[in-house]
Amino acid sequence: MIDAPLALYQTTVPRPWLDYNGHMSEWCYLLLVGDAADAFFRFAGINEDYRAAGHSLYTAETHLHHLRESGLGDRLAVPLQLLDVGAKSLHLFHTVRNVATGDDVATAEQLLVHVDTAAGRVVPMPDDLRERLEEIRLAHAGLPVPPAVGHVMGVRRAPGRAGKGGPGGPREDTNGLQP
Repeated sequence: MIDAPLALYQTTVPRPWLDYNGHMSEWCYLLLVGDAADAFFRFAGINEDYRAAGHSLYTAETHLHHLRESGLGDRLAVPLQLLDVGAKSLHLFHTVRNVATGDDVATAEQLLVHVDTAAGRVVPMPDDLRERLEEIRLAHAGLPVPPAVGHVMGVRRAPGRAGKGGPGGPREDTNGLQP
């Protein structure tokens, strides 16, 4: 049985991850998501032996959404949902969740490509890996698609409002953060 979503990675926020505001720094969310993706890769069979044989997954794109602050000692879990699998790529969604409060503190959507590391180019996955990933995708198919998937980044403006210096100026958007 494959869990949906997969809960393969947790960590505690260490002091070096804090920024000058005393909160977890933005680069650490990417590190955290990368570590969670690595745990998923091992679960799927992309381990040290697989990489030593000349293949790996490379991140092509990542979209991070910062929803709440995290601080020193916070225990963070990163459940992962496999959204889709192609012959040469996969689409993941991570939710960074505070274990104590249950609050989602960030999300990350990723597109990864399968690479022949010696040739330095994208290549199809071997059938056994693709089949394993497809099993996981099917187990996750019943999960709702998270609202942040495919989110387009940009400054949101009220209808009829011009940009910088225009009438009324831009509408502030806090992406759900409380002022």
